Amino acid sequence: MMAAHLKKRVYEEFSRVVQQHPLEEVPAKKLRLTKPSKSAALHLDLCKATNPTDALQYLLQFARKPVEAESVEGVARILLEHYYKETDTSVRLKIASLLGLLSKTQGFSPDCIVDDAISTLNNEKSHQVLAQLLDTLLVIGTQLPDSVAISQRLIEVACKHLSDTYFGVRNKCLQLLGCLGTVDKPLTKDSDATSATTGAPSRDVQSVISDYFADQDPRVRTAAIKAMLQLHDRGMKLQQTVYNQACKLLNDDYEQVRSAAVQMVWVLSQLYPESIVPIPSSNEEIRLVDDSFGKICHMVSDGSWVVRVQAAKLLGSMLQVSPHFLEQTLDKKLMSDLRRKRTAHERAKELYTSGEFSSGRRWADDAPREKVDTSGVNLIDSGACGAFVHGLEDEMYEVRIAAVEALCSLAQSSPSFAEKCLDFLVDMFNDEIEEVRLQSIHALRQISTHITLREDQLDTVLAVLEDSSRDIREALHELLCFTNASTKECIQLALLELLKNLTKYPTDRNSVWKCLKFLGMRHPNLVLPLVPELLSTHPYFDTPEPDMDDPAYIAVLVLVFNAAKSCPTMSALFSDHTFRHYAYLRDSLSHLVPQLRLPGKKLTSGVGSEACGLGSGSVESARLFLQDSLARVSMLQSLEAPGAQDLLDFTIRDLQRLGELQTELAGSADFCATYMRCQLLLTKALQEKLWNMAVPLCLKQNAMASAAVKQILEETYKLEFLYSGLEMRQVATIHHVRLQAKALQLVLTARTKRGVDPHITVYEKFIQEVESFQRLFMSDMPHFQDSFVEKLLELMPRLMACKPLDLVKILHTTLRQSGFLALKIPEQIHRASATIIEPTGESDNPLRFTTGLVVALDIDATLEHVQDPQNTVKVQVLYPDGQAHIIHPKPGDFRHPGPGRVRLITQVYLSHTAWTEPCQIEVRLLLAYSSSTSKLSSPKPVWTEGTEGLPQAESSIEGTIPLSKPVKVFIMPKLARR
Repeated sequence: MMAAHLKKRVYEEFSRVVQQHPLEEVPAKKLRLTKPSKSAALHLDLCKATNPTDALQYLLQFARKPVEAESVEGVARILLEHYYKETDTSVRLKIASLLGLLSKTQGFSPDCIVDDAISTLNNEKSHQVLAQLLDTLLVIGTQLPDSVAISQRLIEVACKHLSDTYFGVRNKCLQLLGCLGTVDKPLTKDSDATSATTGAPSRDVQSVISDYFADQDPRVRTAAIKAMLQLHDRGMKLQQTVYNQACKLLNDDYEQVRSAAVQMVWVLSQLYPESIVPIPSSNEEIRLVDDSFGKICHMVSDGSWVVRVQAAKLLGSMLQVSPHFLEQTLDKKLMSDLRRKRTAHERAKELYTSGEFSSGRRWADDAPREKVDTSGVNLIDSGACGAFVHGLEDEMYEVRIAAVEALCSLAQSSPSFAEKCLDFLVDMFNDEIEEVRLQSIHALRQISTHITLREDQLDTVLAVLEDSSRDIREALHELLCFTNASTKECIQLALLELLKNLTKYPTDRNSVWKCLKFLGMRHPNLVLPLVPELLSTHPYFDTPEPDMDDPAYIAVLVLVFNAAKSCPTMSALFSDHTFRHYAYLRDSLSHLVPQLRLPGKKLTSGVGSEACGLGSGSVESARLFLQDSLARVSMLQSLEAPGAQDLLDFTIRDLQRLGELQTELAGSADFCATYMRCQLLLTKALQEKLWNMAVPLCLKQNAMASAAVKQILEETYKLEFLYSGLEMRQVATIHHVRLQAKALQLVLTARTKRGVDPHITVYEKFIQEVESFQRLFMSDMPHFQDSFVEKLLELMPRLMACKPLDLVKILHTTLRQSGFLALKIPEQIHRASATIIEPTGESDNPLRFTTGLVVALDIDATLEHVQDPQNTVKVQVLYPDGQAHIIHPKPGDFRHPGPGRVRLITQVYLSHTAWTEPCQIEVRLLLAYSSSTSKLSSPKPVWTEGTEGLPQAESSIEGTIPLSKPVKVFIMPKLARR
């Protein structure tokens, strides 16, 4: 009966579209093409199917097409109708899957098909289809989180089918309970026959789920634990009684069960850290967080490397564990085999002192020195003892990385533990896998504030400087910047190894210099006794003056000068040429050499120091100056007033100088100065004398106005894409200036091409941009009072109906009458920038290569505050003949050494025809932008096939912005020898 009703409804819907009334006089109307009904088309396709294979093929084709929200209910009815008639299991399975997919459609509420979906479960015999139907109900339940009645019905359905013999059905039921169940309300209806007893109180969701922790199928046990974790993720507090059951599952035979159980034990340790639990086979009690810590430590020795990785990662987040248990993870006296495990250093030392291997002459001379009574060993102790030793010596490098990260996290919160794990982290510097070595260096860098390296430890650390990996060496340089050395021998050893590194890898020059800068700043008292030796000075004899072009000598001077900043007596040990070298390095490498108070030069150095101190302490006064400058400019009603343009010129100059002096405010100052320059260019282009003269009499001024418009458009794209931290109000202001520039461009085009009718779409496109501006910045429109766009919106009905020439006159008048729009100072704005380190552009030796082949040019650059550098940063190579090549670096070429900083290390391949003499090419970094990737672009609807009825968006404009200064490199392509 229901099938007949549905068929009648579909036919009525289909016939209503094509029905005509020829006898009535219908007034003439415009034709409107409508899409055919999706439900009718699907019904016709399914009716044409002669066998299950055809029906399945039609369903697969239908699944590839999107469905509108208003058509979902009709399609679902057709699918349900065919479901009741279908006898093939695979077709019913696909229909059940499609129902779940349709329920996710945006704008559709699936509550209208809940009853039908539940009713299909009663007569279904196939376990696979039953599991898919439960999955569809789960989708429906998650789409209706606020409907308590529907959630309760679905929970009852899940409890009813929990006794199914198929594991997939039980899995879906448990998943449904975890996603929809609540712990505060008892189940009104319990269908679990195994646990139902007469007169028993109502059970809650947690007790029902926990019954399946002991299910015979491991997949069901895993689903039960994950369902319990899903309750926790939804913000519901789990009961502590589940802890013992979760601990038993840690010894399960199946990997996925143990993995889920480890997660469960960790969750309970975070919920009830201070609860007291008894120790098995003992009368003692222990905190739950310590007990769970020991059990998770024991899982670091699990047979599955996946479980070992998970256990090691979770250990790093258990910060509430007792220090006693924490230190036991590094204790090597008690291991899983109940024997003492010695390191390779200890075994080598014992072999060296004995002088020989075991000869067998003495009875039991190689027997274990230490015997452990197995009956006296607690499970907790054997679990926690040596956990990190196991993890750091694991055969899988993923486990070793996880153990290093966990050690780092725990050591950051415990200085005493950081000192104890120092030896273990230093040993990991010799790991065979580069990623493990790199992670251990980063870990030691994060805990460097809690530790001081001994000479033997520093020797092991510095051995890594011979590594062939550039990332490893630079990470170690970063570590040495923040390392605390114990003696002057450590400083001397570090300097010698860094100079060897500089000789072997000259490209590490800047990184080594930076490392020595911080090394000198942190250890001035240790550097002081080394100064005569480092500078080769003598109390009585003059020594030869070293070569200032030697990078090694510059490295020594950087170390000494930075130490001298905190040690005033050090300058007395300098030679005369050292003072001259200081003046030279202070000018050429000012970021590495600090300002010093040197004897005999107190006047200049004192002034410099005062200026430096004034600059460092006047950030707030500089910020006030910036605010005062903007407030003074915002008082201008119009830029055509006397003196207004001069004030704007002076303010732009002041802001540019402020950005040079105060790097912290450079982004905000440059942003404001660029915006004011755009306003000034716009005002000069709209001067009265330009528009009162005929076009042939002011061709030069007209060309200057066109160039100003072009420059304004370029500057607005820089303002939008080169600066980060912009608020929506600043973005709206940028778009407003761009809209003014486009209006002026339209006026200039119509003025210079008078008598030639421009294409009407140019004006339509501009009107669409005005409407788009209003739609995008609706919330910010109150800030645009008496502005250009507000006056245009008031005249919009007139603009839509007027002729192009009248539109141009209106635009010109509106531009002249619109007031100056003040800029609100942003809180914190950063300007994207890049600096090319290599090549330096100082070499006069050309790169020679054969014509037709390529030569690799190494590029090393630092990027600051660049958003999404992997997709936006490009390398441009400009050849002398005007050819320009743009290269896209690989994603792996970008490194992230710190927040807001990106390192680009890549290679650019150059090739050209033969030249008669060497010439320079220019290499620079570009920032690519596209207006379609702006912050304002909204995602497209999911279930729409076309764009009918949607407003046309602004056409995508793509371009590039110079991000760095160009570097010139000599190259010489030469003919191949024959």
